[in-house]
Amino acid sequence: MAGAADLLATWEAGLGAAPAGRALLLHGTARPDLDAGTLPRLPVGERESDLFALRRALFGERMQVRLVCTACGEDMEFDLDAGEFAAGLGVGGDSVVRVSEGDWEVEFRLPGVADLTAAARAADPRGALIARCLVSAAYAGEVRPADALPAPVQHRIAEAVEAADPGADVTLNVACPECGQATRAELDIASYLWTELDAWARDVLLDVHLLATAYGWSEPEILALSPLRRRYYLELCADV
Repeated sequence: MAGAADLLATWEAGLGAAPAGRALLLHGTARPDLDAGTLPRLPVGERESDLFALRRALFGERMQVRLVCTACGEDMEFDLDAGEFAAGLGVGGDSVVRVSEGDWEVEFRLPGVADLTAAARAADPRGALIARCLVSAAYAGEVRPADALPAPVQHRIAEAVEAADPGADVTLNVACPECGQATRAELDIASYLWTELDAWARDVLLDVHLLATAYGWSEPEILALSPLRRRYYLELCADV
């Protein structure tokens, strides 16, 4: 797991970044074995699974979530078990799905974040996404282009992608304790994790400031201390 200095560097780099850039930085922290060019091409569910794993490593299993009921406007607060919730995420096996529909035979690559971002900028997002991720398409043995795929085949592709990459759409469905109506909401783990990292980083920098003022230690020396030892030194400072 990344150390305090590395996490602070990630936080600092993300301060001026857009949400997509912050998500990429967090993913890089979760997967230091991969280069920055590979990360956006991974299936979306794999990225979400990696971010959940990072969140659990940094901040534990318990996640506190707040929602507003769409029916009555009541604030709802509840806990999620990150490990249990993340168990169904990720991509199990091949990142290419195969679809048969009538005389059509199609192979389609599971979309990554880069694919979704590029497709969203196009005039026809669905068509652009199909064109980017289509591996091969044949009708009665003859090769066909992406724009030749009929609606039923496109629908089958969407179903196959959803089944193969369930973590690409992390949605909560919560019943309101006041009115009983269900509220559906996306759980954006990248945004959630960034909020936690931001709070953690500001707390750590305050610790550094207080300990540097009290003892004259440098930032690397303070960050090298375990959180437990830093806390004890801060308690000693408060007692003086």
